Amino acid sequence: MRFVSVRQDGRTVPGVIDDAEIVLIGDLVTDLVALIEAGQDGLAAAARAVEEADRARIDLASAPLTAPITRFKRDVLCTGWNYWDHFDENKGRRDGQEVERPTAPTFFTKSPNAIIGPNDDIAWDDRCSKKWDYEAELALVIGPAGRSIPSHKAHDHIFGYCLANDVSQRDIQRRHGGQWMRGKSPDQTTPLGPVLVTADEIEDLGDMRIECELNGEVMQSALVKQMAFDIPTILAELSFGMTLNAGDVVLTGTPAGVGNGRTPQVFLKPGDTVVTRATGLGELRNTVTEVDLYGDADIVL
Repeated sequence: MRFVSVRQDGRTVPGVIDDAEIVLIGDLVTDLVALIEAGQDGLAAAARAVEEADRARIDLASAPLTAPITRFKRDVLCTGWNYWDHFDENKGRRDGQEVERPTAPTFFTKSPNAIIGPNDDIAWDDRCSKKWDYEAELALVIGPAGRSIPSHKAHDHIFGYCLANDVSQRDIQRRHGGQWMRGKSPDQTTPLGPVLVTADEIEDLGDMRIECELNGEVMQSALVKQMAFDIPTILAELSFGMTLNAGDVVLTGTPAGVGNGRTPQVFLKPGDTVVTRATGLGELRNTVTEVDLYGDADIVL
């Protein structure tokens, strides 16, 4: 099944895609996290709703979509350096914070306030960063909660997949001792969506192609099977001694082609159009827009 969240009458309403329409299910569950928490019963109720002739529907093409997940129990969980070509393209560009190839996945988090919808504007403020970069990624959403999940059972804990763009501030990444959370978390900068596709709908995850296009030019293009650490490994390592909750969002890393790794470097600016797409998951289409993120700060970069 394919799920979305829609802005309607000042609130966010969950829905199921049925051909070119969205079947609204806000009377069944408050949001998609609640549906995920309901497990098989939630999926069954959504499937029955699609068959109800008198249920409210709206046109998919014109629907004001939000991010599929809008209620977070924790920060967004993220995987870094998960394509070796991306790790290698930034050698010598880490401002003295060079490291060897990691032997286990590298994790960081980002603030839920960074999350925006699939067509929302990406906020930009050059007083907060001089180096805004794009990062197309496959995102997964946890289904049944679990702790210390063995890799061979990892897929039992995945509800579904969607797209993300882990827009990053490269200078801020380096500013704080090599940890990345601050350089990944400015408000209104990370598009998520457009649809949350249940895992059973994906026929061959390894052959899924992820791309990022900037102003009409393809900048990133890779297959999921090129990941340095596959998804079962990511979930096994991430859940080691730590519970993953139903509805948690996990970003799985970006491939080569980011702006920081290019010669000359390419950074986002107001007016840029960033398109993130993947086989079977649709596309995010976002415009970079100048917004006052600086406020009353007294930080000088």
